[in-house]
Amino acid sequence: MLELILPDGKSLRFDRRIRGRDVLEEIGPRWAKTALAAKLDDRLVDLMTDLPEDGRFHFRLLTARDGEVLELMRHSAAHLMARAVMRLFPGTKLAFGPPVENGFYYDFLLPRSLTEEDFPAIEAEMARLVDLDEPFERLEVPRDKALEICRDLDQPFKVEHLQDGLRNERTVSFYRQGEFLDLCEGPHVPSAGWVKAYKLLSVAGAYWRGDASRQQLQRLYATAWFSQDELRQYLDRLAEAKKRDHRVLGKRLELFTIDPTVGSGLILWLPKGSILRRELENFLYDELIRRGYQAVYTPHIGRVELYQTSGHYPYYADSQFPPIQMAEGDRYLLKPMNCPHHIRIYQSRPRSYKELPLRLAEFGTVYRFEQSGELTGMTRVRGFTQDDAHIFCTEEQVPDEFRACVEMTRFVLQTLGFHEYRVRLSLRDPQSDKYVGDPEVWQRAEAALMEVCRSMDLPNLETAPGEAAFYGPKADFIVSDCIGREWQLGTVQLDYNLPSPKRFNLEYIGPDNRPHQPVMIHRAPFGSLERFTGILIEHFAGAFPLWLAPEQIRIVTVSEKFEDYGRGVESRLRAAGLRASGDYRAEKVGSKVRDAQLEMVPYLAVVGGREQENGTVALRSRQEGDLGAVPVENLIQQLLDEIRSRRLPGEKAS
Repeated sequence: MLELILPDGKSLRFDRRIRGRDVLEEIGPRWAKTALAAKLDDRLVDLMTDLPEDGRFHFRLLTARDGEVLELMRHSAAHLMARAVMRLFPGTKLAFGPPVENGFYYDFLLPRSLTEEDFPAIEAEMARLVDLDEPFERLEVPRDKALEICRDLDQPFKVEHLQDGLRNERTVSFYRQGEFLDLCEGPHVPSAGWVKAYKLLSVAGAYWRGDASRQQLQRLYATAWFSQDELRQYLDRLAEAKKRDHRVLGKRLELFTIDPTVGSGLILWLPKGSILRRELENFLYDELIRRGYQAVYTPHIGRVELYQTSGHYPYYADSQFPPIQMAEGDRYLLKPMNCPHHIRIYQSRPRSYKELPLRLAEFGTVYRFEQSGELTGMTRVRGFTQDDAHIFCTEEQVPDEFRACVEMTRFVLQTLGFHEYRVRLSLRDPQSDKYVGDPEVWQRAEAALMEVCRSMDLPNLETAPGEAAFYGPKADFIVSDCIGREWQLGTVQLDYNLPSPKRFNLEYIGPDNRPHQPVMIHRAPFGSLERFTGILIEHFAGAFPLWLAPEQIRIVTVSEKFEDYGRGVESRLRAAGLRASGDYRAEKVGSKVRDAQLEMVPYLAVVGGREQENGTVALRSRQEGDLGAVPVENLIQQLLDEIRSRRLPGEKAS
């Protein structure tokens, strides 16, 4: 007997095998036109899926107003897109087509390469399928029968998935629409008519199963929404994001470059970008010193045995560069993490409890072998510098140190204009075997961190069981930029694993003159300087606050007669520590001003006869426009005050 408990507390009982659509008949006709899926306890199911024959479950129907249904609809849109592609390109082989953030994709092996010129035809074919409004029909068959079906359909990727990923399943499911049949777990919306607003976005290369040695497929990206208005709003956001693309702005503003001769995913910081990076480093370094950190430097490589002890090798071997084999037999690895090096600094001499907490910080460069298809400008690279720090402390000191790390991360984000964020506290899944250490220690650690985070009134604090690192719980900062995109930036992680006897066997001598094991805290407010800078470029659209701007003020002469005066003003500004330059070309003032605006220079100081006579400049702000005549000494003080306060664009002087 199946019993379903409805949201109003009423229950329905069934002594036969039913699907979600059968429940609609019992609840009432008003749901027939709006119900798209259902929740069975916490499991999302479509209306075509067989419900259990026995048991007692909470059952709730879902409509387009329920957030999780949007992802379900996008999965259905992926099937429509695949069907349209197969109609237009006979012989297409299907891989996978999941929903992703803000849309979906499908991977294909096609007779020819797709281009954006193909998108209108595919969208038109999708529109015809939507108009047909055929149902998504679920079929459950034995795995052996499914193999036979996929072979008959000449779909080798589906055959391989059945033989490999689904080899332990007794039965599997297909979804059918007209002539289209796809191996799929589901769930789906009831029919194609619910896919109301969609747009193909791009096509890219992708390897089968992410393996560069396998077939190269074409990945077709698209988005789908329940209304044309939602689609339009999303496309507007996408257009704004495109204007802010750090790869485009980074090139135009001469901040960084990636040279194929040097290597994919390796950033070359250009002079202007180096200024931006140095200002970020100086800002954080000064804050670290104020908070009791000690700076260290460590090499870019280390012996493989070091990373075997830490577990990074071979635990993360797939994302590391191969070891370097030396003639004398030693093997070295490009540093994948800074923590083992900092641990060896801790172990360079005996430690006492009186030294703890010991806070070691480094802007340490590490290397990861990311797949070429995953590399993206500065945000996904193969070599990057972390604002890394490791705190060695007693277990009693953990709450205060963790709180201080969270406070510092908040300070960094707010200073740089990231005011909208949420904090995710990632905890252990007690049912998983991926975690190391004593469960009792985990419980104490998680309880302490929960208490700390709740006491700090963190915005939108959420817990995520099962998302902890294998060595300890962590707090991740999920930051929204100025156009609403979310990025994971700062992180604070607790570690009982690396200090343990099974790893590095860290010790300190306690007040009882006996050895004790310290706790480690891993902390990185920026995360990666490359990734953080890429996000920062897009957040500010290249218009950085004065203290970060590579060029802070530019002198513009109205004619060549005033070059000497302009150069004198420039020298005074430089002597005061400002990053000043001059435009002394024989060009019209309007042209010079436009060039400076395109280069996002925060201030312009226009000089001519009147300014030379009065010892002033005609000041122009990127944000506020013309500010009138300002004496040079006043200008210097005004700019220095703005830099010291780290005022953000649009903020008023305090």
